[in-house]
Amino acid sequence: MLKTNFEKEELEGHRTLYIGVHVPLGRRSHRRHRHHGHRHSKRSRERDSGTEDGRESPSYTDTPSQRVQFLLGMEDDEEHIPHALFTELDEICLKEGEDAEWKETARWLKFEEDVEDGGERWSKPYVATLSLHSLFELRSCILNGTVMLDMRANSLEEIADMVLDQHEMSGSVGEEVRKKIRNALLKQHHHQNQKKLANRIPIVRSFADIGRKQSEPHSMDKNGTAPHTRANAFFYICHASVLFFFLMVCLSLCLCQMVSPQAQPTTTEGRSDGSRENSAVDFSKIDLHFMKKIPPGAEASNILVGELEFLEKPVVAFIRLSPAVLLNGLAEVPITTRFLFILLGPLGKGPQYHEIGRSIATLMTDEVFHDVAYKAKDRSDLVAGIDEFLDQVTVLPPGEWDPTIRIEPPKSVPSQEKRKVPPLANGGADLGEPEEHGGHGGPELQRTGRFFGGLFLDIKRKAPHYLSDYTDAVSLQCLASFLFLYCACMSPVITFGGLLGEATEGRISAIESLFGASMTGIAYSLFAGQPLTILGSTGPVLVFEKILFKFCKEYGLSYLSLRVCIGLWTAFFCLLLVATDASSLVCYITRFTEEAFASLICIIFIYEALEKLIHLGETYPFNMHNDLNQLTQYSCVCTMPKDPSNATLNYWQEKNITASEIDWFDLDVKGCVENRGEFVGRACGHHGPYIPDVLFWSVILFFSTVAMSSFLKEFKTSRYFPTKVRAVISDFAVFITIMTMVLIDYALGVPSPKLQVPNEFKPTRDDRGWFISPIGPNPWWTIIVSFIPALLCTILIFMDQQITAVIINRKEHKLKKGCGYHLDLFVVGVMLGVCSLMGLPWFVAATVLSISHVNSLKLESECSAPGEQPKFLGIREQRFTGLMIFVLMGSSVFMTSVLKNIPMPVLYGVFLYMGASSLRGIQMFILLFVGVLLFFIFLILVYVLVIVLYAFVIFISFLYFSFSFIM
Repeated sequence: MLKTNFEKEELEGHRTLYIGVHVPLGRRSHRRHRHHGHRHSKRSRERDSGTEDGRESPSYTDTPSQRVQFLLGMEDDEEHIPHALFTELDEICLKEGEDAEWKETARWLKFEEDVEDGGERWSKPYVATLSLHSLFELRSCILNGTVMLDMRANSLEEIADMVLDQHEMSGSVGEEVRKKIRNALLKQHHHQNQKKLANRIPIVRSFADIGRKQSEPHSMDKNGTAPHTRANAFFYICHASVLFFFLMVCLSLCLCQMVSPQAQPTTTEGRSDGSRENSAVDFSKIDLHFMKKIPPGAEASNILVGELEFLEKPVVAFIRLSPAVLLNGLAEVPITTRFLFILLGPLGKGPQYHEIGRSIATLMTDEVFHDVAYKAKDRSDLVAGIDEFLDQVTVLPPGEWDPTIRIEPPKSVPSQEKRKVPPLANGGADLGEPEEHGGHGGPELQRTGRFFGGLFLDIKRKAPHYLSDYTDAVSLQCLASFLFLYCACMSPVITFGGLLGEATEGRISAIESLFGASMTGIAYSLFAGQPLTILGSTGPVLVFEKILFKFCKEYGLSYLSLRVCIGLWTAFFCLLLVATDASSLVCYITRFTEEAFASLICIIFIYEALEKLIHLGETYPFNMHNDLNQLTQYSCVCTMPKDPSNATLNYWQEKNITASEIDWFDLDVKGCVENRGEFVGRACGHHGPYIPDVLFWSVILFFSTVAMSSFLKEFKTSRYFPTKVRAVISDFAVFITIMTMVLIDYALGVPSPKLQVPNEFKPTRDDRGWFISPIGPNPWWTIIVSFIPALLCTILIFMDQQITAVIINRKEHKLKKGCGYHLDLFVVGVMLGVCSLMGLPWFVAATVLSISHVNSLKLESECSAPGEQPKFLGIREQRFTGLMIFVLMGSSVFMTSVLKNIPMPVLYGVFLYMGASSLRGIQMFILLFVGVLLFFIFLILVYVLVIVLYAFVIFISFLYFSFSFIM
């Protein structure tokens, strides 16, 4: 019952303060909205005084927060376990000449959504803003109305009868009015989605949602030569392929929804005690798209408000059902109903009832009051929950805020756990959870004091998860990650092999690099403690190889043999570090060290991608001084050098080339370069003919790859297509981009630089095999002396491997299967020795590739409330993606005909995308970027100030000289 005249005992503990909102006459509000416990002799608690569950019951002098914390600290029984809530606000609608019906006007899953004016669509989710007046009126409703907790009913008729029986016993409702109220409560419910579903063809629901209009918040404005045959065919093929792809995906998803039992809500199962009307659910009237956003096990809270002409006094009831019951047709979605709030009153106060309904609905979405509603023993607990909520609210003055402005949902909200837990003696709150962003010290980094103790513990820790490392990979996301990283790993491995081949005169080149990467990666993926780490070639290792080869060449030593000795010593030192649990030193690596190292590697990736693109200008030059009127006279021919250098003469002598016998004019560009000829003509540059199209087309491919990859990766949050289709497009973003760019490049036919893959599996040089002798032609003492450079190499390998492992094993990644620093280093050390004996490059953890691998396997909540950001759940921990990347890399020799069509600028664009995306989560780089931005803003302000002062001085000087001249 709603009333405005309150007894003195109801106002105890409140002080007078007007805060810019209209408060009913006679009510006094506390300055900070703190409502102390009330002493109502006629509303004493039904539960026994004394202790419950081993805890002292709260006294009536406790604050609402203390009472709520006591209530939430009690043990949960089976019938009062809190569930996620879907709240729906229905208002009774009376139309002239038509029967009355309940019409859905708003809903809450986390944020409020309203039916817009005209009733055609839902508004965008927004943060509910409530009037303080409506909250006080809601408190009065709970305090003075009917509260029925743990009602046992199976239908809406039984609920209506029990509520009206309670009112009839109190004498507030007569027999005639009772019948009318009962008829009103049992009227049909019309939901917003019914009209939309009636006009929709179910099998193509995916296409009907494309480009769907969504309302904006009120804070915004309310208001003749035939085409080229090859290109033409390509565009037709692409257009048809895209349509076919999306059609098949959408049809598959629709069929899965129709066939899979998970697609149908299962809340009706096990309800043998339900009424006949509740046993059947018409799924044709259900919005399955919205149903997917509701968490499993969620329950409904129905708010029924309205005005009836035959009522003289309001009828208020708060009901909690036990157990929850599926009331067919009451809620928009077929889930069991746990709570009902009924507010029916006389005509003339419809907006007031609507605001009270919004208030209770918003309270039900509050984390703390939500739990209070489930665990409340009587009405005083509910009132304490409202008072605690009022303790936390912020009041905005009416003259400085427009109530019609809707607040966008925040990307992140602060935790409410401190409201549920009593403060400690030192003033803090025991939240019961470790700090997420703490250090990386753990049991896996504790010294055991035993020989190889850490290694045995790593094996013991990872062994139970070994089978699940493969079963957990059964996901489309793993396929997308594998395809993306295969393309991303291939290019640096081949590029690294090419650079190593140039530095070592072909002793170790691309084929050795491919074989070594494949063999090491497969072994690491099968046996490592953290298979999410991707091995690759690193810049410091390449520098070490260059220095070593230069040293061997100067002193006449065999490079490969000395390299075997250094590699074996390095492997021995790595095993020694594993035996002594030296990896426990990783716990001293700080967040600053991690992020500085990761930032450096990411910046190197970005720099190298841009550098390789710029270097294409040297290989494919263009003439910047074209005379368009003389294009017909442009030519470039190969001629014999007029004044050959000594290097050219020596080359001709080594190759037995007689310059006078060569037909220079018939040579192509490659033959002219090989024979050291000269290019002559207006169309020639320093290194060959001008090629104007390739460089510009490469730039277009490069930046298009970056832009398209970024766009498709963010496609998950777009408005188009169903959730599963958006997720698939987001997961396959890089692979789709690469395939699209390859097809476009092939269709246009511009000779852009392509990926070069070895054609056959054999060593690059004929004078070496697949096994290298440690001694070879070198003196015996080189075996002993080589431990000195091996120490430096060990430090390099250890730091690269362990810092990358620390970055991957961060607590914010929420890894559940543990890590294995000792086991990782053991596998890397063993494979380093094997690669040394076979004359293959050394591979260690690659930071950017590993971060990209982790980012591509992130798990997010599938059902998130409208307006709520998906919650990060962790990483899909498995070995399949890393294993398949390196298996396919080893098979790349047999896929040359396919891989040779991939343009290098596309792979450079992938490098830039990986480097930039890996920087996104690095806090130090964000702070550095903000600092640099602020510095530039400061420089701009200083510049503007100087200009203003300069102009002011000029103006004053002008006035001074003007007056001097006049006087």
